[in-house]
Amino acid sequence: MVRERYNAIPSRSLASCAPSGLPETMVPPRVAIDSPAIEVMTDLRRVPAVSIGPDVGLDHANNAMILRGVRLLLVVGDDGTVIGTVGATDILGERPLQRTSEKRVNRNELVVRDVMVPADDADVLDLGDVLHAEVGHVVATLERLGRQHVLVVDRDAAEGSLVRGIFSATQIARQLGVALQTTEIARTFAQIESTFAG
Repeated sequence: MVRERYNAIPSRSLASCAPSGLPETMVPPRVAIDSPAIEVMTDLRRVPAVSIGPDVGLDHANNAMILRGVRLLLVVGDDGTVIGTVGATDILGERPLQRTSEKRVNRNELVVRDVMVPADDADVLDLGDVLHAEVGHVVATLERLGRQHVLVVDRDAAEGSLVRGIFSATQIARQLGVALQTTEIARTFAQIESTFAG
């Protein structure tokens, strides 16, 4: 019911409450290398997917990642179909320089479509396989693919095939308790593996 008038909520000074601090932030649970893989997957049924259109400028896409605290965006077409992904490395790495040279344009003329990983080239994992895997399997998969992220698809969803989740090397390292000093994929996995070797 829409009211004609809303009364203000009573307020008082912060000092009168004498707060002792801030609540604990929800931190993803710690995992082990042999924990179920699903424990390190960002479940898009619980966390909203961050998406962007293919014709958005690169600076806008980068700002969207910064604002949402993510390093990967799902690229969606006008009909809502996922047509690819674009990550921070796609926007800030060598790909824009290559495209400006190929297309003979300035960087500010490039859009997400120019640097994204199209659906045909984006690797995905099946949710059914993920449900039977361990964190170590995901680490090995990301290493084999040479990627920071990989999508998880639920082909058996009632709504049809859906992008159901995302694995992030950074998130996995955080949950494993491995400190990362770099975003380079090889060093990321070398650190993760050396932590659990022996």
